[in-house]
Amino acid sequence: MAVHSVTDAFSTGECDHIVASIADTPTDNALLVGRNRDHNLRDAELVWMDDVEDLNWVMTRLIELVRHSNKHQFDFDLREFAESPQVAGYDATKGGHFGWHSDIGHGRVAGKRKLTLVLQLTNPDTYDGGDLEIMPGSHILSASRSQGSVSVFPSFVLHQVTPVKRGFRRSLTVWAHGPPFR
Repeated sequence: MAVHSVTDAFSTGECDHIVASIADTPTDNALLVGRNRDHNLRDAELVWMDDVEDLNWVMTRLIELVRHSNKHQFDFDLREFAESPQVAGYDATKGGHFGWHSDIGHGRVAGKRKLTLVLQLTNPDTYDGGDLEIMPGSHILSASRSQGSVSVFPSFVLHQVTPVKRGFRRSLTVWAHGPPFR
């Protein structure tokens, strides 16, 4: 299996707390690996968690989720979390989306990404579209839309966020890093 899912990794209250904690943090336009901007591929706004106070408990939980997923599912050589978690916001009024891509790219840090973890922060009743789709092989899998659910998958696997048609979707992403794949 190429995706490890945990449907109740965070409670609704914890997700709402994360969203409330970033509410006053300035956002950046989402860039692609290599610091490029391409709204045809991705239109989202980002908040980096290292810019937010009092959310250390979130990273502690994310580390444990990755550790558990890796132990029971992937068995990759993981060594660090070299990037801050990011919260992405996808706005229907801007056609928020992220087309098919993998999370491994060129560069010192992006080339070491081994596992991607995505936490669904938004109540699925508040938006339409915005599905996280993962293609580990010839079949497309849809990640759980449940608020608080987590999907963990190899960073080289193709995935996308379909366009948000109504409302606003937020998710949190973090990567576990290790030596390059051989």
